[in-house]
Amino acid sequence: MPTALGPIDLPEWAWERAEVREALRRRDMGAVFRHVQQYGGASQARIASAAGMTQARVNEIINGRREVSRLDVYERIADGLRMPDDARHLLGLAASREKRTGGSAAFDLTAFPEVVRVYSAQSAAAAEIQQQTREAEQLDVLAVRGLGLIGLNDSLLRACLPREQGGRGLRVRIALLDPDSAALARRAAEIGESVESLASGVRLAEARLRELSDSCDIGVWRYAMLPTWRIIRTDRTMFVGAFDAGWEGHESATYKVMATPHGPLFRGFRRMFEAVIDGAERTI
Repeated sequence: MPTALGPIDLPEWAWERAEVREALRRRDMGAVFRHVQQYGGASQARIASAAGMTQARVNEIINGRREVSRLDVYERIADGLRMPDDARHLLGLAASREKRTGGSAAFDLTAFPEVVRVYSAQSAAAAEIQQQTREAEQLDVLAVRGLGLIGLNDSLLRACLPREQGGRGLRVRIALLDPDSAALARRAAEIGESVESLASGVRLAEARLRELSDSCDIGVWRYAMLPTWRIIRTDRTMFVGAFDAGWEGHESATYKVMATPHGPLFRGFRRMFEAVIDGAERTI
């Protein structure tokens, strides 16, 4: 059925909202339509036109009096709302037949719907990482010394811990590089820093994290493998960067990876973090 006004374009960030993604997983089109109204400013009539429905049908779906069950209707809604491919996958649909284009598009993410955004460096993602941390129930961090992430008062994550602000609980797990390991000596050589300096940074981070143990559900581990990935996980979202010779993790491009039903990246990184913890020594 042709649409009179054409598809609706929501901001990219709207499709990344946790409540939108959960509605897609449940195939709750009433909730999806309400979010389209909220984040796109679209009326019921506008949604109906884009999805090839009557306004009365859209009203019934929004108010829970009717459900969508036919695949062709899901397809029509996805096309009318110009859902990105990762949103389509959450809904159980194949990738769109037409590639979505944007003024700043630089990556074809069709094959990797878990990667919903790529930042030039951690600093570009800082505000979003902090927001995700404030709303999370679980925070996992895989780092080298972690001072810039959580070890100091002005670090990226420390001020976001809800227990410090009298808020609800947050389970925190931090994995840092063992200051006595051969891997730390190799990493120090890679970045042109003395072993003593790098090891002291890890120990300082541990000391500052120990200060949180009375007010925060926190655990700290020392791992002894050469660091490759820098991971910040908040519930079902990860921010992933890389370590390399002469290259610190916060300087790396940062990938925002979200859990999807069939994607391997989120599951793989989560499994790797658990394996690191299982083989590490707990210090806090």
